[in-house]
Amino acid sequence: MTRTPPATPARVRLWRWRRNPLRRHSDLVEAWIVLAAWLLAALGGVLAGAAAAQATESGLAARRAQAHAVSAVLTDDAARTPAAASGYDDGRVWVAVRWTDPDGSPHTDLAKTLPGTREGTRLTVWTDHAGHMVSAPVTGTDATVQAALTGALAAPAAGATVWGAGRTVRTWLMRRRLAEWDEEWRRAEWGNLSGGKG
Repeated sequence: MTRTPPATPARVRLWRWRRNPLRRHSDLVEAWIVLAAWLLAALGGVLAGAAAAQATESGLAARRAQAHAVSAVLTDDAARTPAAASGYDDGRVWVAVRWTDPDGSPHTDLAKTLPGTREGTRLTVWTDHAGHMVSAPVTGTDATVQAALTGALAAPAAGATVWGAGRTVRTWLMRRRLAEWDEEWRRAEWGNLSGGKG
């Protein structure tokens, strides 16, 4: 004798969109909210990613416009060995440098160079309009990659925020619908109890 497996109910896809006597108005509203949340999450993610990438590119371009390269001279010999290495160390050492602004103002600061570099060696440093040393601006492929990564991180975050808001509204609708069903069951039971006593 063979046993037949229990029948599993067929899953009806898109049932909230189809007309049927069990569909409530709240089911249709929920279907529209789910559709709108997915569309807005996708569109919002793309737009937020593009905006973040553009803002990053603009910020990097502004930094490039404010910094300019200056030829500086080492005022001391660089140490022959770098300090204790850390995970962020690039093997270079700090050394005092001197440079002169176009208006003739002398400046000194610390810059990184290769170990063992001799006093008097020239190297390029980057300064702002006030003559303060700044980090080298991000250019070329590095700038493009940084802007793209910023956009790639912003896009899912924005999409998830929109999707989460839609999920919150959907949860509220489900709780409201369950409360309505509870109320209808109470009325039906009360009606049956009242009818039975009459």
